[in-house]
Amino acid sequence: MVKLIGFIKKLEEINSLSKHEQLVLGIIEAIDSGYLTVGDQMPSINVMVDEVGFARKTIVKAYEELKDRGLIESKKTKGYFIISNKTKVFLKIALLMYSFQRFQQEFYNALRKEIGDKVQIDVFFHHNNEEVFETIFANIQGKYGLYVIVPIESKSTKKLLQSLSVERLLIVDRFLDLGPQYSYVTQEFEHSTYNTLVQLLLKIRKYKKLVLFFRKDLDYPEGVLESFQRFLKDYDIKGQVLQNYTDEVLKKDHLYLTISDSDLWSLLKDCRDSNYRIGKDVGVVSFNDHLVKEIVSGGITTISTDFKRMALLTAKNLKQLSYKQAIVPTQLIDRNSV
Repeated sequence: MVKLIGFIKKLEEINSLSKHEQLVLGIIEAIDSGYLTVGDQMPSINVMVDEVGFARKTIVKAYEELKDRGLIESKKTKGYFIISNKTKVFLKIALLMYSFQRFQQEFYNALRKEIGDKVQIDVFFHHNNEEVFETIFANIQGKYGLYVIVPIESKSTKKLLQSLSVERLLIVDRFLDLGPQYSYVTQEFEHSTYNTLVQLLLKIRKYKKLVLFFRKDLDYPEGVLESFQRFLKDYDIKGQVLQNYTDEVLKKDHLYLTISDSDLWSLLKDCRDSNYRIGKDVGVVSFNDHLVKEIVSGGITTISTDFKRMALLTAKNLKQLSYKQAIVPTQLIDRNSV
């Protein structure tokens, strides 16, 4: 304790430092020197007020910055503890996503590149499982400066997210209404999917049936299903919703909409084996674009948001701490598969 106070007091000699900066840098020096190690308990705020003589709000501000950097955490009724010795990191961000699918990897890579080297991003996956989400949330709460989360649409998840302070939470990819004060950078599914299907209407009419593969037990956006059904009704299109793709489903003069990439690859393989020409004998539209879909089978038409743009908007908000609400447009990328 005495030695820790010594690290802080020594910085009083530097006139350019504020009291808040003295505290933060003094504690960081104590960590770098090995005096404070992971698991050590920090002096309470009241003790620090008495020993250092700074105002309580100054101590609180310093501890909050150390929490943002991921160096300390607070435990209810127990106090503050050292949880990391990575003092060169200025901010720790928890990124909680569905799973590491290719388009989400694109989002992460763009975010990682844009956010800079002095920010640590720890990635977690909940796989659209509420129990997994709750377990991860319990483990990360209070240990990060910012939380970037792809939510699950449920009451329990909503309650957990609302327990985070507004300025520390950014919702990405999937919209969840937490209230007007919360920030998000997300997609919109229902209207955008409907509009892209309308754009494809003339091509869709070439086919005898429009088939959507949709699983309600997975993280598929409900807005896609609703827009698909509305489109069929509004334009008198013969269509069908199936849970997933099997080779028995493949028929000539049908147009297939896939959300799952595994469904897409199986469909394309079976088309090749059956000598069906993509865009002639069978139509294919896939959700969530990436480089492979641009190349395979002469190019697959996709309905997709721009995940790089989503990442850039996310990084901008995080770096500037200028939390805003943004919907990243979904676009039709019309290639040769319809």
